[in-house]
Parts: sequence; structure tokens; C-alpha cells
Amino acid sequence: MRHDPMLAILTDLMRRVDGLAGQRGHLSVMRVQDEVDQIRHIARAFHLDTVEGLAATLASALSLHGLGPVVLSYLDLMRDAIVEDMPVADIVAVLPRVAATVTPLRA
Repeated sequence: MRHDPMLAILTDLMRRVDGLAGQRGHLSVMRVQDEVDQIRHIARAFHLDTVEGLAATLASALSLHGLGPVVLSYLDLMRDAIVEDMPVADIVAVLPRVAATVTPLRA
């Protein structure tokens, strides 16, 4: 597979989103806010507007309501938006690797 910088960015974002989803309930609100803010900054830098918007909305929801079931809904929406930006062939190749490399975040 050729080296595609955008694919590397999308894979990193997917890893971050999956990491948050996997650690839900084990991270403080502040830690989740920091991770979501990093996702938002990366999405903004690479013009991934849908992911950026979802991350910003999730950050607002976290500041108003803390952690709750809404977090997983936004993470699912961000995952879907990331996948939409990946070419189909890359989705098939990348997603199993992403799932295998997701490491838990520490609080």
C-alpha cells in the first residue's frame, strides 16, 4: 500500500475515537475534553469539517453535562464521518489494523 498522509491522519483520528470509546467510564471529564480537543484540532488542520464540528459539539456537551450516554453517540458519529473520508479500499485495509492497535488511555 502506498503511503498516503491523509490516510495516516484518518487512521490516527479513528484510533483516538476508538480509544475514547473503549475507555468510557474510566476517564475523567477533563481527560475526555482534552482528547476531544486534540481530535478537533487535528480535524481543523486537515479540513475535516464534519469531524471538527462533531468534536466541538461533544466538547460543549461535556462542559454542560459531563460524561454520559451522549458521549458514545458522538463518538459513533465521528467514527462514521472519518470512514466517509477514507477511500473504500483503504477502509477494508485500515480498520482491522486500527482495531488491533487501539491502546487504552490512562486517566
